[in-house]
Amino acid sequence: MVGRDGEQAALSAFVSALGGQSLVLRGETGVGKSALLDHVTDLAQNEYRVIRAAGVEAESDLPFAGLHQVLYPLLPFIDGLDAGHGAVFDAVFGRTAGRPPSVMALGIAVLDLLSVAASHKPLLLVLDDGQWLDSSSAEVCGFVGRRLTGSSVKLMVGLRSEVPSRFDTAALPELPVTALSDAAAQQMLDLHHPGLDGHTRRLVLEEALGNPLALLELPPYVSGGHLGHSAEELFGYHGVPLPRRLQHVYGTRIERLGDAVRGELLRGALDGVGAGPGAGSTGGPRYRMRNADEAVAAALLDIDRVSGDFVFRHPLIRSTVVQMATPNQRRAAHSHLAGVHREDVERYATHLAAATIDPDEQVAAALEKAADSATRRGGAMAAVGWLTRAAELSESHEGRSRRLGDAAFIAGHAALLDQAQQLVHSDVTPGRQESPASVLTSAYVALYEDGDVRSSPRQVMAAIENMRDEGFKEPPEVRNRLVNLLLAINQYASDHTVWQRTHELLGAMGDLIPPSSLIYQDAWSDVVRRGAGLHTRVENAFADLPAMEPWDVTRLAVAAYHVDTLSHYRPFLQRTVDREVETGAVANGMTMLHLIMLDQMAVGEWDEAERTGQRGLDLTTSHGHVLFAYHSRAYLALLAAMRGQLDRARELQAAVDSWARPRGVGFLTQIADAVGTAASLSEGDYEAAYLYAIGITAPGSFAPSAHQASRTLLDLVEAAVHTGRSEQARRHALAAQEAGLPDISPRLALITYGALAMTASDEKEAVEMYTRAETHPGGATFPFELARIRLAHGVRLRHTQGPKAARQLLSRAADSFERLGAAAWTERAQAELRASGVSARASSAHLDSLTWQERRIAELAAGGLTNKEIGERMHLSPRTVSSHLYRVFPKLGITTRAALRDALGKAPEGQDV
Repeated sequence: MVGRDGEQAALSAFVSALGGQSLVLRGETGVGKSALLDHVTDLAQNEYRVIRAAGVEAESDLPFAGLHQVLYPLLPFIDGLDAGHGAVFDAVFGRTAGRPPSVMALGIAVLDLLSVAASHKPLLLVLDDGQWLDSSSAEVCGFVGRRLTGSSVKLMVGLRSEVPSRFDTAALPELPVTALSDAAAQQMLDLHHPGLDGHTRRLVLEEALGNPLALLELPPYVSGGHLGHSAEELFGYHGVPLPRRLQHVYGTRIERLGDAVRGELLRGALDGVGAGPGAGSTGGPRYRMRNADEAVAAALLDIDRVSGDFVFRHPLIRSTVVQMATPNQRRAAHSHLAGVHREDVERYATHLAAATIDPDEQVAAALEKAADSATRRGGAMAAVGWLTRAAELSESHEGRSRRLGDAAFIAGHAALLDQAQQLVHSDVTPGRQESPASVLTSAYVALYEDGDVRSSPRQVMAAIENMRDEGFKEPPEVRNRLVNLLLAINQYASDHTVWQRTHELLGAMGDLIPPSSLIYQDAWSDVVRRGAGLHTRVENAFADLPAMEPWDVTRLAVAAYHVDTLSHYRPFLQRTVDREVETGAVANGMTMLHLIMLDQMAVGEWDEAERTGQRGLDLTTSHGHVLFAYHSRAYLALLAAMRGQLDRARELQAAVDSWARPRGVGFLTQIADAVGTAASLSEGDYEAAYLYAIGITAPGSFAPSAHQASRTLLDLVEAAVHTGRSEQARRHALAAQEAGLPDISPRLALITYGALAMTASDEKEAVEMYTRAETHPGGATFPFELARIRLAHGVRLRHTQGPKAARQLLSRAADSFERLGAAAWTERAQAELRASGVSARASSAHLDSLTWQERRIAELAAGGLTNKEIGERMHLSPRTVSSHLYRVFPKLGITTRAALRDALGKAPEGQDV
């Protein structure tokens, strides 16, 4: 090589450096990236096992096609992995029907595989033309490339600077490969093409602009019958980009070849010859060109030194061959390749579709099969494209509509709402009734893009009724999708009248409604009236989790939220959400993030909930998913209100309310009112809290189809009690008991008992109900509600039994509020503690600063034991005990032994509270 001393030194250091690392070579077409990658391969061949692969433009839509090339030589090592990682590769390679893994899960499995392989000999992965790598492979390679430190694996990627790629955001170290200097360009030209006349030499240097490929390829072209021509005469016009000029050069050579050789080149180009083994969904071989010595003589092909196969000298030649072929020639080549790859579902369908002009049901079915394979392996984008093409090739209008509907359904779940809408519009035929699949997509887009909950349910209901009147001739999945969409629309509308019509419609359909949809109907519509036994049905349905589609998992998890058992299933959602986002099912990922955030809020992980909510908001806004974006804002507002971040809560509340209320999105307007209630309670404005709460439901009743009516039970009761509305508060608590709320969910049981205790005039009932609430098995799962009940109980004890009786409950409530980060509630509880005679109290942060031994010594001292007695219990000397207490006092912010009990929020041992 000429003029590459700096690059060669950097690459030599890369190869010889200890440990794993990555490096990207980025430069324009023909600048010499491939030559530098060859140089690295030569440097490393003795010390490393080298695996080479290359992206191919024709395969950039095939999920994991690039990754297959990288992994193909390492397949024997998969048997050395644990069963979990082996199953990941089975799913990616299409060997099993398992769910597609997330980029993280697959990346970790790939790292494990590389580690096993590198334990025998260090690995060097060399990936050329990375810009053509399919998105799934590029994401995984980027993930792996960032995590090679400490391994025996190195990764090099060559990228064209003029073509965007997924590696652009991979944050891998880069080495720019620039054009040669003038002196180096002249040296290279003279070395490879000595004896050029002055005019030709000057013209080549001017046109090549230091590009090594141009310096090699232009002289024969200029000299071959083009002497004396200007650049404009040679290339058609001034300003043609260099790749186009080089394609012009290659084109003149290709034109001179015989038809048979050109056919071989075209088939090889369309199948990615020269990119490496392991292409396609099954990792099968590529097409092998034959009888192409003429192309070798024309400097278009080389012969691979290892396999002896013909390979293209440069990717630009491959693309030139394709561009020069006529449509009929390309179709004939694709037809031939479809026969070659008959056993590879995805490549077979891709070539077959490219070879077909007229509608052909066999080809459409093959594309549908390929789309199913891509969906299972995490290629939502490819699946949408293949289903769209399958619709174009369908022989019947029904088949076309069904396939367009499937494509739109996947596009919708991938948050590609514009594309889904375009697919719907393409299915409109004048004079023909809108198909159920078209209704499904248009209503889906109307809901999630604009919050349409008024016209879309009528549209979906009419489609279901028409299908019923025609005997449900459509495939069952179309009917089920329409039913589930209707339920989702109704959940957002929270309109009791529309829900009643829906119940009647689905009731008339009998056994045609899947059991899962019946669960969604009961949970989403009115859990107060339809929630009896629902938590058991949800639990039983989740038992079949491995066989469920991702969108059914999210719907069932929404049902679990309504019956407050979401914590049981959150681990699965957290394991799955990244996969859903990264493999294209973005809408599912958005819903999962909402659910994860809700559970984090419920169990008191408020910092994590804030991060999850912000991630959800960023994801929804970046994909233009308007309804879900306001849904995310609503939950963030509710969290801010609970934490006492009142300005943020009210800003988000106003944004949600102003968007949702004019559209009639009752689900969100109820949350907005719940935000107002929670914010007012946080700042002690009980009158405002009461007015917000009764906007959701009237005291003594639970508004039908209003999901926040039962969730704000404790809020309404507490606001009523503090504003002197004792009768309304009591009536509402009794209504909860009569409605059977304690049997529906653990949270509803907790707050129902708390509400009954707060409103009880009879002391015996109050003690019984407070005891039920505070000892309820599910109470610890809902620390915010439990702390509020303890605070109310402590206040009642202070008034009825005296300050000392209240201290433990008040202290525990204050501790809980402080751990949650509910600042206003913490201050309220601490004010009650001060009123009970506790002058100073350690914060939970102070308590956390104690070691286990210091905490135990402090507790024993607070219980009245002497240093000697403490030492005997803990096998320490009295002096050591004294030293520990000396360190404990300043940590707790106290100065005397007498203050220990209150600082720890603990009564002396053996003393009744």
